[in-house]
Amino acid sequence: MLEHLSTERRNEKTAHLDQMTTLEILNTMNAEDQTVPVSVANEIGHIAKIIENVIASFKKGGRLIYIGAGTSGRLGILDAVECPPTFGTDKEMVQGLIAGGLEAFTVAVEGAEDSKEFAVEDLKAISLNENDTVIGIAASGRTPYVIGGLEYAKSVGASTGSIACNKNAEISKYADVNIEVETGAEILTGSTRLKAGTAQKLVLNMISTASMIGIGKVYKNLMVDVQSTNIKLVERSKRIIMEATGADYETAQTHYEQAERNVKAAIVMILLQCTYEEALLKLKDADGFVRKTF
Repeated sequence: MLEHLSTERRNEKTAHLDQMTTLEILNTMNAEDQTVPVSVANEIGHIAKIIENVIASFKKGGRLIYIGAGTSGRLGILDAVECPPTFGTDKEMVQGLIAGGLEAFTVAVEGAEDSKEFAVEDLKAISLNENDTVIGIAASGRTPYVIGGLEYAKSVGASTGSIACNKNAEISKYADVNIEVETGAEILTGSTRLKAGTAQKLVLNMISTASMIGIGKVYKNLMVDVQSTNIKLVERSKRIIMEATGADYETAQTHYEQAERNVKAAIVMILLQCTYEEALLKLKDADGFVRKTF
């Protein structure tokens, strides 16, 4: 029942929210937001386990699928769409599914989150299989769409995880690993796009970033598989090559072009003084990890 969820409780500190000055509202929001990272820290162990499962999926050629409704679904999509430009992944590798389809990203689709069947249809449409990992996201921890998705994922042998913002969440029962970040009452009662949404975003940042590091998408602390899709990213790519190798701008630019704008290959070319073709072979032998090429 909703009244038993901590995310639905009234916040005693904001009982007179409508009488506060703008400055008082902002100071209160800021103070409440500062509690979120502490709550996330309590779940680091569970987050790590999910990341290990995601890495295992990637190594098998599987995918990471986020599934959620409303704000939770939107956050999953947001994290997924950032992976191709940041880590050079195929757009299918990390996906976000939202109850009601992509239309629901901007316009609420009434009743969609209450259907388990819609989730099954959405997962069947992307041919979910045993190599994939499905992470259900629901601030309340009780969304039927998410539960249906996790049930179906288990039925095909996929790895499952869940992210909720209440303890003893219903969706936790359907996941191999559950994350329960208890963020408590919102300053605006029930508006889980606030602290709960912030907590979910922090966790999703951890999952996607650490998983990509785990499959060689990062060298040192540099995103060496970045896709140069605009002028800013072209220049960032050259700076990454410079930082990784100690080369000057001209050398970085030359190797960047010789490597057909493959940043990772350009770095290996400079570090090992080899050709583009040789760099590609060395990276293949090293499973994509720059550090393992030397």
